[in-house]
Amino acid sequence: MPSEASVRAAPGAIVVSGADHRPEEQGGAISVEPRINDRIRVPEVRLVGPNGEQVGIVRIEDALRLAVEADLDLVEVAPMAKPPVCKLMDFGKFKYEAAQKERESRRNQVHTVIKEMKLRPKIDQHDYETKKGHVERFLKAGDKVKITIMFRGREQSRPELGLRLLAKLADDVAELGFVEATPKQDGRNMLMVIAPHRRKVDAIRARATASADDVTDDVAEAETA
Repeated sequence: MPSEASVRAAPGAIVVSGADHRPEEQGGAISVEPRINDRIRVPEVRLVGPNGEQVGIVRIEDALRLAVEADLDLVEVAPMAKPPVCKLMDFGKFKYEAAQKERESRRNQVHTVIKEMKLRPKIDQHDYETKKGHVERFLKAGDKVKITIMFRGREQSRPELGLRLLAKLADDVAELGFVEATPKQDGRNMLMVIAPHRRKVDAIRARATASADDVTDDVAEAETA
């Protein structure tokens, strides 16, 4: 809950209310946006100018008049303060910029999926090439791959077979990924995790989001219309 002192310390901050704390109808839907203009129903507000300057505590009527004169919106940015803090701003532009920031945030997120590939310690060359191809495909898609070597019977007494196979696989796919978790024994199995190189993930992510950018821009612009 923002205090009056904290509001003075950061007058230009935009604190978007997560809910309308004064619902107009009991049992109605909770607003996910700040109240603006004539939806702000309090006697007085602490007003912040469009450039973050402190105007002071004014009657709501005067604040709305100033908004109209400046061709801006009166936006409640700190509803729990006493009195609530409102700022003069272009709310449509604010929503558009918020949508742009959200798009950038999604672009910078890496959604990592861990795939699993199982091998036997005495796998033949043909099967090995097939399995390696799957691992390369996973890494190219930006996914991590957990490699599981399955030992059976007397093979459990030959852990070096698994280590040798894992080292060979890591070397064969080194251009696409690196060993993130070194081999370790887990019961009858031996595990290792290979992660894609960051530059590969960034390139894939850029291609995946490029086509979505135009759609996001169109939606954001439509909301400001």
